[in-house]
This record gives sequence, structure tokens and C-alpha cells, in this order.
Amino acid sequence: MSSSREEFVSEAEEILNEAQEYLLQLQETISDPSPDALNGLFRCFHTLKGISGLFGFDGLQKLSHSLEDLLDDIRLGRFPVTVNTINFIFKFIDTITNMIKNVKEKDTIDVTSLINEVENFRRTPDESDQQESPLSELVDPEILRVLSEYEEHRLKENIKKKRSIYLIEVIYPLTEFDSQLRELTEKVKELGELISTLPTSEGIPEGSIGFKLLLASDKGSDFIKEATGCNVEEIVPGEDKSPPPVKSEEKTDEKPASSLKSASSTVRVDIEKLDRILNTIGEISLVKGAIKRIEDELIDYFGHSSLIFDIHRINQTLERRLTELQDYVLEIRMVPIGQIFSRLGQIIRRYSREIGKPIELRVFGEDTEIDKFIAEEIVDPLMHIVRNALDHGIETPEERLSMGKPETATITLKAFQKGNHVVVEVHDDGRGIDINKIREKAIEKCIIDKDTEIEDSELIELIFRPGFSTKDSVTEVSGRGVGMDVVREKLSSIGGFVDVKTETGKFTTFSLTIPITLAIIKALLIKVGSHTFALPLTSISETILIKRDEIQSIEGKPVYNLRDDPLPLMPLSEFYRLEVSEKDVIYIVVAGVGERKIGLIVDDVLKGEDIVIKSLGGYFENLKGFAGAAEVGKHEVVLVVDVEAIIEETLKRHKKATMSNV
Repeated sequence: MSSSREEFVSEAEEILNEAQEYLLQLQETISDPSPDALNGLFRCFHTLKGISGLFGFDGLQKLSHSLEDLLDDIRLGRFPVTVNTINFIFKFIDTITNMIKNVKEKDTIDVTSLINEVENFRRTPDESDQQESPLSELVDPEILRVLSEYEEHRLKENIKKKRSIYLIEVIYPLTEFDSQLRELTEKVKELGELISTLPTSEGIPEGSIGFKLLLASDKGSDFIKEATGCNVEEIVPGEDKSPPPVKSEEKTDEKPASSLKSASSTVRVDIEKLDRILNTIGEISLVKGAIKRIEDELIDYFGHSSLIFDIHRINQTLERRLTELQDYVLEIRMVPIGQIFSRLGQIIRRYSREIGKPIELRVFGEDTEIDKFIAEEIVDPLMHIVRNALDHGIETPEERLSMGKPETATITLKAFQKGNHVVVEVHDDGRGIDINKIREKAIEKCIIDKDTEIEDSELIELIFRPGFSTKDSVTEVSGRGVGMDVVREKLSSIGGFVDVKTETGKFTTFSLTIPITLAIIKALLIKVGSHTFALPLTSISETILIKRDEIQSIEGKPVYNLRDDPLPLMPLSEFYRLEVSEKDVIYIVVAGVGERKIGLIVDDVLKGEDIVIKSLGGYFENLKGFAGAAEVGKHEVVLVVDVEAIIEETLKRHKKATMSNV
């Protein structure tokens, strides 16, 4: 994709995210829609129309223009804000999002049917229209004559809500009216809705300029006068007046003069550019290693000398600066997980209304940071989990009340750092996972026999099988028999894993454990036979040197007694079908956490090293047990072990052996 298209996709996605935020605000306050949210939503589609035309995407420009017209009708009061209206716009945001993704492949998209759909929706009659008293009976026609259509609509809306309408009159010297008017405007906006600012010349002394500010407010005229220090006239009386404010003797500092300098000091950087920088850092790391190797060889040949000492000092400086550069780039790649929680919150609030299940969302640890690449990789898994919670987990309000639960359910999103990993939890206080229903489906699909004894934890694992679903019917939210297998596959591809805890009738918690970053990682180089492999240190808790005869066997599978706890073992020589070592002393590398902990049997542990993992490419895409490749030492390429895949295989073998002997 060209750089211009990349720029368009990035800009458009940002605009649509902002549009969704405004739409959610309107959804939350549908009985009294915020004019700021309506105007913000209108501006989003106006901007999208502009950049679509600028980059030559005519179809998107025409569709955005059609939606802009609809939103113009809404903000001018010509079309109602209803649940149906909000759902309609949500649908088109999803449609345009998909269109933008396809922009990468083709320029022209036929949007005729979509535009017709918008136009037909705009022609839907508004049955809520009522006959109202004309504004001219309430407001001076001279004022109405200079108001725009939008300002007149806002005036009408505020009168309907029984707010007082005030006219604030001010006179300023021509030399400094701009700063004084700006200061007054900011004050007035805190008191209510500023409908219009009207310049006036009637009765104004020479060298001055006058303004009339039309304000709608729930506060009393005395309050407005005290707050603004201006002449205030109530032209339409309202209700709910507030007492005047207490005067403060503190003086506020003068605001600095306006500047052309941007208020933002940030720039948008394509993640691929950061990846290229990291690749270069990886190459420089190899150069640093080569310098160290040459230094060691020179010492062996010539002993210590001032020249060799200079090489050593230069290499140390290079190492320090390289570490700093690496840390800076990794810091740039880090994003708060709150960005993902915000997107999940949109889904929860949107679908909870559609399916009629009121839900309270609680969020903790949104400042926890993870690599941008990993953040994008876990969006789909988290989305599937949330949708399953909404559809499968959360009961209907009637069911919850009959069970003695609050009518409003709770979904909790939580993130926290744990060593070199981040744990993301999705908790709901719903009905829990129905173990008996999983067993019935497993028997129906011939996954297990009717008489097979199997633990609840192993039954829960079945929800991650492709095509496995306990839902009897397909819905918009879930139940298609896809999704949970994607969770495990995605997490495994980035070296993470998922754990599930549940209690029938009470709760379900999905815990995703993921590495903080995959860009540059510390790895342990190990030896298996004559082959060298790299093990990511993020997956390792400890290494143990043992004698081979200390290995025990349970049901024919090797285990090691680690602090009175049987640790399942997997010889890497067996997994990769390599030559078996006859050494009496071997290493066990303990990988994983909790119940998903195993020991990898290796022949030797060499050293730790920073590596940049490179993809194996499409040809080796399905090669089992490898996460990628890395370059170490004298430009030697080693394979990086996919620890999570080996943990999965090892635990599966041990469970199978245990079940066969039950």
C-alpha cells in the first residue's frame, strides 16, 4: 500500500473512532442529546468527506456526504434522535470501516445502494412532531431575523426544555475587544448553552463595538449577572433558578497571547517504520557482538595492550548507547491498554442496548502499557470473549432478578503487569459456564464417550476447539461456532495463553497472559544434540541441573519432582525428532506458569542474548514448535522455540496418558 493510502486509512480510522465516541455519548443521553456531540458527529463525516475527495476515493466521498446530510437534518432538529437513528448510524460506521480496509485493494467502490438506503431513511416521517407556538410570539423578531437555522433550532430546543433565555449586552474598545470577548465567551459557556453572539452598532460610542450574547441557562438572572458582571436581560423565563455565586477576591492570571505554535508535540509514526529501526538495531547488536569476539581473539593472540583496551572501552560505550536506543524505540512502541478497553467499552454499551441486557462496565489498570503490535493482536481475542460474555454469560434482567441478582450485570476489564508479561482479565457476574451442557455437546459431537470420566477443567478446555459452541441459535453477538478457537490461536502466535475460571450461577473470568513486547527480547541459547535454539526468557522461570536418573515416570510420561510438585517434562530432542543425547547430567528449563508449567529437557544452557525475532516466511508458516528465527554470534541463524505450543502439546499428552489409565 502506498504512503498516501496509508495516511488516508490512518486518518479515516481515527475519524471513525471519534465518531463512535460521539455516537455513544448520544446513546447514553438519548432523551436530551448533547448539541456538542451532534455537532462533533456531523464534523466527523464532514471531515471524512473532505479527505476521501482529497485522496481520490469518490465512493467514500459520496457516501460520507449522504450521511453528512442526514446528520445535518438531525442537528437542525429536522430529524429525531432515536434508538433507531443511532443504530442506523452505527451500522454505517461499521460499513465504512470495512470499506476503508478494502481501500488497500481497490479505488472505486459502488455505493449507489448504500446512498439510496440513507436517502430512504432520511425520508422516514417523524411521527413525534408536534405543533408548537411560533418563536416570534416569545422572542423579538429582530433577533430571530439574524439567527441561522441551526441557532434558531437550538433556541427552540432550549425553550422546550424550559430553560431561561438571556440577552447579555457588552461594549468593548475596538483595540482589545477580541481578547475580552473570548474571555467572556468562556465564562458564559460554563453557565449554559451559548446560542449566538450578535454584533450590534445601535447606541455604541465611537471607537467601540457592542455584542449581544444569546444564552440558554437553568440559572437565575442574578446568578448570570454576578458571574459575568454584565447587563443581563431575561427575554424568555424558565424554571429551576440557582442562587447567585459567592464572589471571589482572587485574581486570575492573564492568559498568554495566542501563538501559531501547535499545542501538540506528538507525531504519528507508522509501526512498520519502527520495525525497520528495530531490525537495524538488531544488526548493530550483531556488530557489537562481533567487536567483542574480535577483542577476545586479539587478547588471546597479543595479550592486553592500550589498543585492545581502547577497543574494549569503545565496545562498552556502543553497548550502553545501543541499550538506550533500544529502550527508546520500545518505549515509542508502547501504548496504554486503555485504548483497547475503550473500544471494548463501545461494543459492550452498544450491544447491551440491542439485546436488552443492562450492563455496568468497570475498568482497572487502563494505564498498563504493552507493545502496539501485541495490542492490535489481542483486540480480536478480547472482542470474542466480550461478545460471549454478553450473549452466553450475562442473564436477562428477568433471570437475574429471579436469582436474587441485581438487574444490571457487571463486566470488569482489568490489566496489570506480572514480570515480563501483562495479564488482561475479562470478568462477568453472569451464569457461568454450563459444564453439563459442554459435556452433552462433546458427547453429541463424538469428542468424548458417554462413560468417559473427565475433569471440569478439561471440559472447559473444549470451548477452544474449532466449531465448538453450546449456543443453540445464531445471534448478531455470538453463537456461530467460531471465536474461542481464535482466542487461543492468536495468543499462542504471540507467546501468550488463556486461562478460564468459572462458577455456575456466579461468574466467569478469562485471564489472558501476554508478553509485554516481541520486538527485541532476551533469550536463552540452549543446545539440543548438535543444534542451538533460542528460548524467550519471558516464558522461562528457572533452569535446573539434574542427573538423568532423577527423572520419574507417571503413566509412562516423564516427570520431575519439583519441590514436591510433579512437573511434566518434554525432551526437546523428542519433540523435534533429533538425536538423543546420552549425557548423565542434563538441564531442565522450567517454562510456563501455574497449572500450565512444564520442564523442557535440554543438553546444555549456553548464554543469554538479546534477539530480534524474524518471521520464518510463508513457506515455513505451519512449521510446528517454532516462533521464528534470530541471528546470533558470527551471523549464525538459530530457530526460536514456540514455548506455548510445546506446553500445549506436553499437557495434552500427559492428560491423554492419565485418561487412558482411568
